[in-house]
This record gives sequence, structure tokens and C-alpha cells, in this order.
Amino acid sequence: MEIKNRRPMIRVRMASGDAHYGGNLVDGAKILSLFGDVATELLIRRDGDEGLFLRYDEVEFLAPVFAGDYIEADGWITKSGKTSRTMAFEARKVIAASNDPRNPTGAEALEKPVVTTRAKGVCVTPLENQRRPSKPL
Repeated sequence: MEIKNRRPMIRVRMASGDAHYGGNLVDGAKILSLFGDVATELLIRRDGDEGLFLRYDEVEFLAPVFAGDYIEADGWITKSGKTSRTMAFEARKVIAASNDPRNPTGAEALEKPVVTTRAKGVCVTPLENQRRPSKPL
């Protein structure tokens, strides 16, 4: 498989420093930060430039994320304009921390990932920064 056709994916463990709410709940902004990194990779692969995140059109927080959980985030371009790139993103929990005070290091690899967050957004790569011919991913 050629790397240029690969859909960007990030997998990261949520650290205790990411938890800002009671019960070790992770702030949703952390997931949006992962989506920003995915968008950056999509733009680099598409345009040869990091581009700029213009806006989120929709964000859905579907399941809680806790410190110790492993999250996969990926995204894809759904529409390309002259400078704009409309994107969709999804984050899934693939390992769940036990969050049991009697077993603080316990965790479970999930048989089926749990979708925690979905979003849609628009990024822009100014024409003068586009270094690649216009081809869909």
C-alpha cells in the first residue's frame, strides 16, 4: 500500500494530565486537538502544506473518555474546493482503563472499539501555499 493513499490515524493514551473533571474524565478539547493533528496530516498529504483550520461545523461527544483510555483518531477529506477542504473525523476508544482504585493499572483491550467523538470541519490551504497538483486523497 502506498503511503500517500493511507488514511491518517493517531493512537494515543490519555494521560492523567488530560483529565480535568471528576472521575478522571478527559476534556473533549483533547480529542479536538487530535483531530487538528489528523487534519494537518491530511493537508500536508493533499497540498504539501499544513494549512489552517477554519472551523468545526459539527462535533458530537458520544461516549466518555477517561485517563488511561487509548484513543484512535482518524479523518478523511469529504470535499475539496479551490482552497477549502471539508473533512470528517472519528475517535474511537480501543483500550479502556479500569479506573478502579483497587486496581489502578488495570485496563481492557476492547473487542469492538467504542466511537467517542465525531466531527466535521473545514480547513483552508491558501493557493500560494499549495505545492501539489490538485488530486483527491
